[in-house]
Amino acid sequence: MEKGLDSSSVSLPQLRLPSQVVDLTAKPSRFKRICVFCGSSAGKNPSYHLAALQLANQLVERNIDLVYGGGSIGLMGLVSQAVYNGGRHVLGVIPKTLMPRELTGETVGEVRAVSGMHQRKAEMAKQADAFIALPGGTVRWRSF
Repeated sequence: MEKGLDSSSVSLPQLRLPSQVVDLTAKPSRFKRICVFCGSSAGKNPSYHLAALQLANQLVERNIDLVYGGGSIGLMGLVSQAVYNGGRHVLGVIPKTLMPRELTGETVGEVRAVSGMHQRKAEMAKQADAFIALPGGTVRWRSF
């Protein structure tokens, strides 16, 4: 008879059960406001558009308000419009110098005009509980 492993000689780590069971279908969130960094253009890849809409839908579904760069065009406009249409509060923070370029259409929600990029970043950080960067938002993220 071959000598093999005896189950009594194998030491298994103790498994610990979580102290709280999380219902993933309820999708609760500890965040009240999330700042989304994204571009003022739609981007070259159609998947950017889809990702922006999916994110906006998740914010609405989880009852999370939006803080963003304040533009009404590109991915910024898409996300803000979708979150606003879903009944959530939308806060856009935009430097006065960018208003003519990034506010070309109808804006939704509340728009706060600030004196410059430093004030924009400070206000966004003050208002948000967390941050998400979509394509086109990396320039703003790097300068954060």
